[in-house]
Amino acid sequence: MRADTKFTRSTGRGTRRRAVPTIRTVSLPVLVSGTVLAMAGTIGLWQILPGQITPTAGAGHGRGMSQVGAFDNARAGWTAEEILGHYYPGADLGQIGPTTINVRLQAQDDATLDTFAVAGAQVAGRMIGPGDAAHLTPLPDGGANVVVTAGCDGEVLWQAATDDPFVYPVGAGAGRPAEEHLTLCGGTGYRGALGVALEGESFRTVNQVDVDDYLAGVLPAEMQANWADQGAFEALRAQAIAARSYALAESRYAYAQTCDTTDCQVYPGTVKEDSRSTEAVAATTGTVLLRDGQILRSEYSAAPDGGRPADIQTFEVGPAPGDLVESAPAPVVPVLPAQPDLTIEALAGESVIDTEYRRIGGANSSVGEPIGPEMLLPQRAGTYRLYTNGVIVATQTLGAQVVDFSTLLQLVPDVGDQLPATASGRPTLKMPQGTVPQIVSPGDPQGLQFPSDAEVRGEPVHGPVNPAVPGVHGEGSHGPASVPGVHDGE
Repeated sequence: MRADTKFTRSTGRGTRRRAVPTIRTVSLPVLVSGTVLAMAGTIGLWQILPGQITPTAGAGHGRGMSQVGAFDNARAGWTAEEILGHYYPGADLGQIGPTTINVRLQAQDDATLDTFAVAGAQVAGRMIGPGDAAHLTPLPDGGANVVVTAGCDGEVLWQAATDDPFVYPVGAGAGRPAEEHLTLCGGTGYRGALGVALEGESFRTVNQVDVDDYLAGVLPAEMQANWADQGAFEALRAQAIAARSYALAESRYAYAQTCDTTDCQVYPGTVKEDSRSTEAVAATTGTVLLRDGQILRSEYSAAPDGGRPADIQTFEVGPAPGDLVESAPAPVVPVLPAQPDLTIEALAGESVIDTEYRRIGGANSSVGEPIGPEMLLPQRAGTYRLYTNGVIVATQTLGAQVVDFSTLLQLVPDVGDQLPATASGRPTLKMPQGTVPQIVSPGDPQGLQFPSDAEVRGEPVHGPVNPAVPGVHGEGSHGPASVPGVHDGE
């Protein structure tokens, strides 16, 4: 929404020329009660019949709030609510809960997503280490191909396909510290998650981010944060409410509500964040403009003559506050609950799979060398780890047991591209027919049903295997597993 302006004002970016008279209007008839802005009282400048409002000529499209006019009015003592009441007559103020928004990063169009975080990240159900980079390419089915490298240009650590085409920070929720922000290789940082999508055959990059984290990047790109030092903090508050409403009323793409350029609102990620504008966002958290109960697509510009009140009936509206999905980007790799009676191995950081692997002889055992980290089973029923000649699978109830590759493929069908070359032939370990582990209801305390060690060796079994008795583990069990870690083309 920002456009070049012709006005003289000393800023952190130099001095610009201004030819803007300070707005002089009659007192605004605004009554504020709770979260609703009511328009009542005497006739004001905004009470013009629909169709008689002429857009202001000059910088920007002139529709809605003038950022220059908001600055002057704030310095004249107007509150943000009064500024908004002047520019969006007939609008109400409403409240929303924590909400996530998807933003198309247009500079990334037709490129793969290459990103990392200082603290590490999560992708395709796995953790990646500090500084390791995830490279995502969108797939037609809505998923993505993932390649993880040591740094942006280092050796390939692993690769896989996933139906969740996003890279997530290591911590959930808004306001995460800088080391958890995802950074584009060779580019800037972003709060929230980064993902990919296809638009026809074109690649798109999407930032899935809490709306207030998004506004922390928008505000200082759309309005000068140092206006807070010039007596115009209320202009920043008004901008935060207008920008929040504009973004949430957008519905531009199937994969994202809005974009990051002047086609929508300028959003450069974290590079311009400023504590003063972030304070204005925090001071208006959840506040939006409404028309007839729906969020108003509150256009604004840098109209240099102060602008005029808008006919809000000509503006589009988005969903009602109650229709928004209250959410925030969250990790996709859960940590299994710890057992109160930790073993010495667990205290030393050894998982139950590590313990079982050591018990059966480690690299000298029939399963061979480890391949990759521990991974989650479907329905979060437990974990597994690949080895050159087999697999060790563990659940909290049954502990760890050795299975072959064909058994794992029945449990995790999409793991095929991660199997070693030895898996293409006859597996070293064989499972007796009819002993494939079965996933049962998540509420079933037995979790997964596994064959005993005797069955794995092909020996006869007498009596029930893995009896469903709380607290009783099958042979080879060692306790629970633990996972290691505007616009409008202005």
